[in-house]
Amino acid sequence: MFDELLKKVSVNISSVHKIIQTNDRLRGIVFREDTATQQESEENTQLTQLREDIPSEREWRVYDHCAAVTRLYAIYEGFVEELITNWVQVLPEMFPLYSDLKDEIRDTHQIGVGKLLLELKKKKNRFQHLSVEKVVRGLLRGVTDEEKYELVSDAFLLHEGNLRKKAIEQLFSGAGIPNTWAWVDNHRAIKYFVENVRARENTAEGELEQLVDYRNEAAHRAIIDEILGEAELLDLCNFVEALCKSLAELVTSKIIERQILIGKAKEIGNIRQWLDNIRVARARVKEIHLSIGTKLFLRKETSSYCCLATIESIKIDEITKNEVEITEERDVHLQLDIFDAKKGLSLYIIE
Repeated sequence: MFDELLKKVSVNISSVHKIIQTNDRLRGIVFREDTATQQESEENTQLTQLREDIPSEREWRVYDHCAAVTRLYAIYEGFVEELITNWVQVLPEMFPLYSDLKDEIRDTHQIGVGKLLLELKKKKNRFQHLSVEKVVRGLLRGVTDEEKYELVSDAFLLHEGNLRKKAIEQLFSGAGIPNTWAWVDNHRAIKYFVENVRARENTAEGELEQLVDYRNEAAHRAIIDEILGEAELLDLCNFVEALCKSLAELVTSKIIERQILIGKAKEIGNIRQWLDNIRVARARVKEIHLSIGTKLFLRKETSSYCCLATIESIKIDEITKNEVEITEERDVHLQLDIFDAKKGLSLYIIE
């Protein structure tokens, strides 16, 4: 559901990843002890010139550290704001009447509208894309219960501090998504990072705290005492990507949850067995038409899991089929295009 948003995060983090590795290798070449200046030939004249202009190794590492943590935080913050914007934009489709929205959503919207109107008076560049009419129109349509109300996403994104755990919980809760960090802590990508990369010596909250602290120091301090090495920076890249993935799946799960209530999605079965080596699920499925290319949502709220998968092949009674009409509950083998499904997940389809 948020594949393009996650893809952008992945591409941006991959760029940071590559720059960190490239610069580390360059330092290894430039500061090699066995390179004697007197033995240099015309073939490495450019390297000689490079050595004359480079900063010290520590200054170079400080720059890489500051650039990486600043960029990673920007990627993370931008992702969170885009994710909440996307969620806010689909709310009118899922809640046709403004009065149907949860109290916390309406409260956040109304308070946010008031704050935006004050900010527009200051003519701040941040809100140049808004007008008083646009900000007020959505609220007016909402309180009068007109069917086509609008929500200005900026009203849900007003935060003063950095996006630490508390700020994240407040932002998502204000948009109608409570218990955000409980989902994050329980997400498989975060659990893998905490257990296997950090060996349980840190938590997801602690990791985010460190990223924010490093970023703030990079932005506001002239002298940086602590700098991360290549491996530590690469770990931070992986953490940010895992955090973004967990938040995207949380919002996806909430959308599916609401669509079930309004009849736009339904549960069609569950996974009884998952064969990860061949990406095949033995699923108990009921009354549905399935074909190769059908998209399913695999979801389990208690496991912090909600992922979109595409059917690549179908087997019933060991017979491969391109499509099948299930008229009564039965087992079906489905090969999916994902690698991390598991037993116990429920299958949903958007109608």
